[in-house]
Amino acid sequence: MFEFSWPWCFILLPLPWLLSRLKPLKQQGNLRLRIPGFAKLGLNNQAAQDHGRKVSIVEWIIWALLVIAIANPTWLDEPITLPNEGRDIMLAVDLSGSMTEQDMAYQGQYVDRLTMVKAVLSDFIEQRQGDRLGLILFGDTAFLQTPLTRDVKTVSQMLSEAQIGLVGRATAIGDALGLSVKRFANKDESNRIVVLLTDGQNTAGNLDPDDALLLAREEGIKVYTIGVGSDNPRGFSLFNMGGMSGGNLDEGLLKRIAEQTGGLYFRAKDVAGLQQIYKELDKLEPISSDEQTFRPQVSLFYLPLLAALGIIALALLVNFIRQFKREV
Repeated sequence: MFEFSWPWCFILLPLPWLLSRLKPLKQQGNLRLRIPGFAKLGLNNQAAQDHGRKVSIVEWIIWALLVIAIANPTWLDEPITLPNEGRDIMLAVDLSGSMTEQDMAYQGQYVDRLTMVKAVLSDFIEQRQGDRLGLILFGDTAFLQTPLTRDVKTVSQMLSEAQIGLVGRATAIGDALGLSVKRFANKDESNRIVVLLTDGQNTAGNLDPDDALLLAREEGIKVYTIGVGSDNPRGFSLFNMGGMSGGNLDEGLLKRIAEQTGGLYFRAKDVAGLQQIYKELDKLEPISSDEQTFRPQVSLFYLPLLAALGIIALALLVNFIRQFKREV
């Protein structure tokens, strides 16, 4: 169907007639509509006056076409409904001092745990098109770095800028899980997911992990826990010179959190272990929220505009030919 973006522009249609009715124009003895520049090419000479009605019609057609172009005629196609599906995923990433331990094999060399987490999680984030992601960073306490958003590029950027010691060097697992649950408090959709990634055990914070687990169960939030740390004893840490080798990882707590919330626990000893969570999350049925409907639109203002310009060009050409013949 057709519609006009600015239909009120049609009030301009009688404007030339109104101008022609003004007294100063009447005194000139010529009430016809004239387009500036036409007079120079002979439209106002005696021959044109003998055919004044035809000229007036042409000029009225040109004016009408220009008004139609200003009103912006638009063609609307059939409405298209897009399903708005996705998951709500809150990422909780450990920034404690032990994350500096260089025991993770990545691209042929050993890197610290946080570097490997950033590399793998950044790829994970970029693949979450249609999902809403949030980012929580925790150390001595937990804080919200990025609220739930579909702008996955921003979430990835915030993760890449995270640094060890930003929120202290301890590990507040309870605070991280509790804050994640709190951010879901006003979300009624299903498939609310927390991905909690840590390499240690709860050593700080105001909320006990078991209390946070109880809150997550009451809210029906699935928690996927990831224990980061290699069994390779070559690990080196700025804070633990001998290397921790994942020995301080509280796997019992992480498994309990995952099992009692309906999630899964992963042990990320290497890149492959961390990437395994991709496949598990992709198996989840995405949530369905309000559908988005739009109608493709094609603006057609150029058609009446080109028609008006074509008529003007044709009129100019005809008068030029008449004038040339008259001079010859």
